[in-house]
Amino acid sequence: MPVYNPRPTEPTLFVERVAVDGACTRCGAARLESYPVLSEGGWFDVVKCAGCLYSVERTPGPRLGPIELLSDRI
Repeated sequence: MPVYNPRPTEPTLFVERVAVDGACTRCGAARLESYPVLSEGGWFDVVKCAGCLYSVERTPGPRLGPIELLSDRI
C-alpha cells in the first residue's frame, strides 16, 4: 500500500528570501533579496528590491524549480 505524506498544516506557502548586499539600481534602497520565482518563461533565480520589487538580477533556475528528482542525484 502506498505511503502518502500528510497535508501541510501551514495556511500558506513560504519561500525563504536571502538578504543580498547592495542597493537597488532603480530606487536606491539597500533592501535586496534573493529567491526563486516562477514566471511565463519558467523558473528563475532573482535578486529583487524588497522596496519597489525591481528585478536587479534574473538568471534561469532549475527546470522544475524547487522539485528535485532522485534521478538527478545519480
